[in-house]
Amino acid sequence: MNKTIALVASLTLPFGIAVAAESGPDATFAMKAAQGGLAEVSEGKLAASKGSDPKIKEFGEKMVSDHGKANDELKAVAQKSGVTLPTEASKKEQDDANKLGQKMGKDFDEAYAKMMVKDHEEDVALFQKEADSGSDPNLKAFAQKTLPTLKEHLSMAKELQGSSKNK
Repeated sequence: MNKTIALVASLTLPFGIAVAAESGPDATFAMKAAQGGLAEVSEGKLAASKGSDPKIKEFGEKMVSDHGKANDELKAVAQKSGVTLPTEASKKEQDDANKLGQKMGKDFDEAYAKMMVKDHEEDVALFQKEADSGSDPNLKAFAQKTLPTLKEHLSMAKELQGSSKNK
């Protein structure tokens, strides 16, 4: 009888850990980071194709590349931590991208630059919180590693926002 209980416990324990990891601040971070990363890639593709300013197009391509890599890395980290990530951006982010996609020319460039500043300010705050106080070592390390790139993106987005207003 004791062997049966031990077997059941050994089989259910990993699932219990996965279920526990699906909730709480670390899982919330992973979910938000995944949705945000997916949105950045989608919006970056829009900017690369619809931007009228070559700097907007270039920044969009950088977002696709950098956030695509980060998304792949986050998938692997989340899997180790027992967190199942969403496969698409949030409804709000999808709606924002649809509104952006309806703009053209200078209006598109200004809206994209403004969106990137706002998104990256939120990203930096989210990743900084996880880097400082995350309890899952895998997700915390991912946040710490990714944070400098997000800060660089924010700085670049602010530059773009300034230059797109001046044109």
